Amino acid sequence: MTIGIKRLTLGIVSTNAYLVGDEETKEAILIDPVDEAPLLFQTAQDAGWTIKLILATHGHFDHVLASKELKELTGAPFYIHKKDEPLLKHLPATGIRFTGLPFPEAAVPDRFLTDESETITVSSIKLETLFTPGHAPGHISFFMPEQRIVFSGDCLFAGSIGRTDLPGGDYPLLMKSIFDKLVPLGDDVRVLPGHMQETTIGTERRTNPFLLSYEQEL
Repeated sequence: MTIGIKRLTLGIVSTNAYLVGDEETKEAILIDPVDEAPLLFQTAQDAGWTIKLILATHGHFDHVLASKELKELTGAPFYIHKKDEPLLKHLPATGIRFTGLPFPEAAVPDRFLTDESETITVSSIKLETLFTPGHAPGHISFFMPEQRIVFSGDCLFAGSIGRTDLPGGDYPLLMKSIFDKLVPLGDDVRVLPGHMQETTIGTERRTNPFLLSYEQEL
């Protein structure tokens, strides 16, 4: 069993999309259809992978801009947490607010994820859902226990955390998500975030100024 991961950093705020592929069956999951659907599709094809599922960590525009077009290109279902559905519906208007031009419509979700943890499986790829709100109301992180990897979206970054000054943001809730759901995964777990470079839980627990400051406040 070999799992491959390809990261593409795309869009106006340099957001990370992750293709996770089973090298034996050639089936793949795309985590965060951030932008440039044809490039995401072609990257999977170049690897010999077929995208079977599209997941979004949350509904902020830079994580779902390619969702509708990629769903059309692949025929793959699209999953996101129910609490972020309003963000999808307002995607065109969000574009006007940020750029002066409307963003494309988001994909219609085929299924909503919930607060309860579950395991999503495609071939040998197993992702455990971790409800990690605070940056967005319906934020989900995806954990691969066998590979010791968590896709943290905009919950936890290298040396930083997700913004909480946007609508629906909640700093205490975000910190609770980090300490209750991510830190217990273990220091060895690799963190593949929605922006910037990868890190580990241990590195962030020991050096992240936001985590250290929050711990002192407890």
